[in-house]
Amino acid sequence: MSIIDWIGFAGVTILLTAYFLNLAGKISNDSTIYIVLNIAGGSIACIASILLHYIPFIILETAWTLVSIVGLLNRRKPSN
Repeated sequence: MSIIDWIGFAGVTILLTAYFLNLAGKISNDSTIYIVLNIAGGSIACIASILLHYIPFIILETAWTLVSIVGLLNRRKPSN
């Protein structure tokens, strides 16, 4: 496996860990840790996709990361 494969594997592992922890009821989908894991995993997977020049997954992982960042920012806003 190449370094790009390992980078992609790391990102996907983080994303799947968040997903399975959520399914197992260990973390909720609106918890900070879940959102941070999605940002980290999506960003790392996006880097691997960029290095591979694979546009469909660059778009997917960029969107995944941006949506997660927005979710994190919305959590930090005080509620009225």
